[in-house]
Amino acid sequence: MYRLLIIEDDSGIAEAIKKQAEMWNLKVKCAENFLDIMAEFREFEPHLILLDISLPFFNGYHWCSEIRKVSKAPIIFISSAADNMNIVMAMNMGADDFIAKPFDLNVLTAKIQAVLRRAYDFAPDTPVYEHRGALLDTGDNSLLYNGKKAELTKNEYRILFTLMENKGRVVSRERLMEALWQTDSFVDENTLTVNVGRLRKKLEEIGLKDFITTKFGVGYIIR
Repeated sequence: MYRLLIIEDDSGIAEAIKKQAEMWNLKVKCAENFLDIMAEFREFEPHLILLDISLPFFNGYHWCSEIRKVSKAPIIFISSAADNMNIVMAMNMGADDFIAKPFDLNVLTAKIQAVLRRAYDFAPDTPVYEHRGALLDTGDNSLLYNGKKAELTKNEYRILFTLMENKGRVVSRERLMEALWQTDSFVDENTLTVNVGRLRKKLEEIGLKDFITTKFGVGYIIR
């Protein structure tokens, strides 16, 4: 399991990132001793560091320099001070990426995974489908959006998987019923309608309204 150290003094931001990263099977620690970050670094031995510029006692550039003396672990700066001078300085000091605040948690997740892939040949254990910031995890039949997670039933997952696999194209009702009909049970049109309705309700609960569009007489589409 890859370890992520978050060096961010805004506890709300740090905890939100921690919660998101743990959903993707990363072991996460939020730094607490801002007077001695290196002590936390040595104890945790992270594979990746998220580092803010503005911190108590010493700024992020100081800790980036200290970390680079002992480790080549990737560092991603996260800061609202996202002007060109700060970005150039961060990269020159050994940062691997720079993300401006405020940021979308799903974009941050994608950046983290990209940096881990480059550094450690890391890849998620299971494929992930993305659309409009929504991430469908094929490993545990769940959908993640804006820090919220929807647990899907087997039928709901099969419907959404088929739609996301064909995003931008209309999927016929017949095709979706075939996706559901993977058991001995017969699936009629009413079963499909009921499952799509329940799926839409779950999507709306995590902020994805109108994610699935009905093409009357044909089928459904996401775009």
